[in-house]
Amino acid sequence: MKRFLLILLSVISTNATMAQNSQKAKALLDEVYTKVKSYDNIFVDFRFDLKNTEAGINQETRGDVTLAGNKYLFNYLGSKQLFDGTKVYTIVPENEEVTIENQSEDDNAMTPSKMLTFYQEGHNYAWDILQNVQGRKIQYVKLIPIDSNTEIKSRLLGIDVGTKHIYRLIETGKNGTTTTITVNSFKTNQPLSKTLFTFDETKYKEDGYYIIRN
Repeated sequence: MKRFLLILLSVISTNATMAQNSQKAKALLDEVYTKVKSYDNIFVDFRFDLKNTEAGINQETRGDVTLAGNKYLFNYLGSKQLFDGTKVYTIVPENEEVTIENQSEDDNAMTPSKMLTFYQEGHNYAWDILQNVQGRKIQYVKLIPIDSNTEIKSRLLGIDVGTKHIYRLIETGKNGTTTTITVNSFKTNQPLSKTLFTFDETKYKEDGYYIIRN
C-alpha cells in the first residue's frame, strides 16, 4: 500500500508539473501573439532548410515576407506570392505565369499570413529547452498538433525572450522530413507602398504572362 501511494503521489506531482509547464508555454505564446498583433506591418527575412536523411534531401534557401493584417507579399525561390485579402496570386517569372486562386482553407496549412500566429490554436504546449544564440536567450516551446490526422508530428518554436519575437521554427513531419525556418531579420512598422498588396493584372498581361484562374 505504501509503495502504491508513493507511485500515485509521483504521478500526481509529474502531472502537476506538466500542467504548469504547459500553462507557462501558453502564457509566453500569448505574449508573442500580442506583440505581433501590435504592429501595423512586419517584414521578415528568413533562411529555409529542408532535410530528409532517408530520402537524401538537404536543401537550403532564403526568402522574405511582408505582412500587414492578413495580407502578405511572399518572395521565395525566384517566385512571388501575393494575398490581397481575397485572392492569392502566385507569380512565376521563369514560366511567365500567374495563378489566381482562393486562400487555402486547410487549418494546418502554414501560409505566410499564419507564420507568426499559427500557434494560437490546434496544439498542445510544452516548455522546452533554453538556448543562448550570440547572447540572445531563445526559449523553445514544443507544439503537438491536436489533430491526429495531420502530417505534422511536432513543432518547436524558438522565441527571443528579450523581444518576444519568433526566432526559429523547427517542424518535424511524420515522414521524417524536418523543416527549419530561421529569422535573419525582423523589421516592424515599415513605410509601405499603397499598392504593395494590389495585383495589376493588366501589367502582367502586357508583359506576356499567362493567367490561370483556379
